[in-house]
Amino acid sequence: MKATDVEQKRFDKALDEIIDLFNNIENDIPIINYSDDVIENIDKAKKKYGKDVMNERINNVVGEMLSWLDLDDVELDGEETEGENEDE
Repeated sequence: MKATDVEQKRFDKALDEIIDLFNNIENDIPIINYSDDVIENIDKAKKKYGKDVMNERINNVVGEMLSWLDLDDVELDGEETEGENEDE
């Protein structure tokens, strides 16, 4: 049995809803909470230079900055909770 156009559209809509539900099962917790100005500038840079270029550049900058910190004695046990060690 071949689906009619109406049935195909209903199926597509239902499939989109299932995918949306699946994508929202877990809450995404940001690693870093950027200010609104930084988010706006990142969005502008992604639009101008492309998402892949900006992902690479931001990762390079953040990686370099983190290399300045003495982190060798820190071990992560499983999943860290948001805000843990904020006051240290």
